[in-house]
Amino acid sequence: MTRPPDVDLRHHGDAEVGDGLADFAVNVRTGTPPAWLAERIRASVADLAAYPDPRAARRAVARRDGRAAAEVLLTAGAAEAFVLLARVLAPRKAAVVHPQFTEPEAALRAAGHAVRRVVLGKDFTLDPADVPDDADLVVIGNPTNPTSVLHPADAVASLARPGRTVVVDEAFMDCVPGEPESLAGRLPAGIAVIRSLTKTWGLAGLRAGYVLADPHLVGRLADAQPLWAVSTPALVAIEACSAPEAVAEAEAWAVELAAERDRLAAELAARGLYVVPEARASFLCLRVPDGLGIRALLRQRGYAVRRGDTFPGLGPDWLRITVRDRASNDVLLETLGELGI
Repeated sequence: MTRPPDVDLRHHGDAEVGDGLADFAVNVRTGTPPAWLAERIRASVADLAAYPDPRAARRAVARRDGRAAAEVLLTAGAAEAFVLLARVLAPRKAAVVHPQFTEPEAALRAAGHAVRRVVLGKDFTLDPADVPDDADLVVIGNPTNPTSVLHPADAVASLARPGRTVVVDEAFMDCVPGEPESLAGRLPAGIAVIRSLTKTWGLAGLRAGYVLADPHLVGRLADAQPLWAVSTPALVAIEACSAPEAVAEAEAWAVELAAERDRLAAELAARGLYVVPEARASFLCLRVPDGLGIRALLRQRGYAVRRGDTFPGLGPDWLRITVRDRASNDVLLETLGELGI
């Protein structure tokens, strides 16, 4: 089944960068991977003659999230997890809650599944009643890319019911101090959680993520996954980033991020822009008159931001801006001011 022609579901932030542009488009933390992690990854190259062994990394993830190892499947990033789910599941009626990361819908459509879009209303907050009762597969992000909205865990968990699989994309949950709305530790029946290590730890080029689900679904996904799909360097990184000291480092970063994100949001709102409220991830979603035109003008001045019109539920007046360090954010604000914003 072909994807609908209204938006390009395969457009992502990496298509916005390059040519020396300052990157406010890709949601990967700057200055990463940290030196200690880069060294671990470099050292792993000495073992490349052996086939990858995922057992240690799988146990480390299980300990991090309080799960059994049988509930963990390691993947080459979250994107592979979406493809595996689309291949293994056979939904009669799949519902994708938008706006959100478009790869889940793209993967479902590529696998031949029809998809119903559930577009959230005011401030993009979740009302479980908006999801069709007959949907037997529901996909939702939390916190959501691109809106940065964090849905209450109980609201997301309430989507589960017999005969339905709920897939929760928690790729940005480690941006939230304490992860209070994560379902990874609870993992209610019928819910699969997808996590990514590429954003916080700067591993987009390595591909590192995982799925948490009941052992039966994990087994089905593993059967559909190519052998040795996750490389030895990625397994080393997954194990290292799941250690308690790494989790503590990510938590400290999340606290710093929250303060700078809130400051940047307030600065943008003070200019009369609508910024999606209560942002909790590493980016802001805002409505800008002639957003595509402003994006083009920013590119002329050396800045890349993420267009919003490729997200179902948004449009040409929407932009996503990644939160960087204070100095970088201030330069962007100054440039916006020069454009009359």
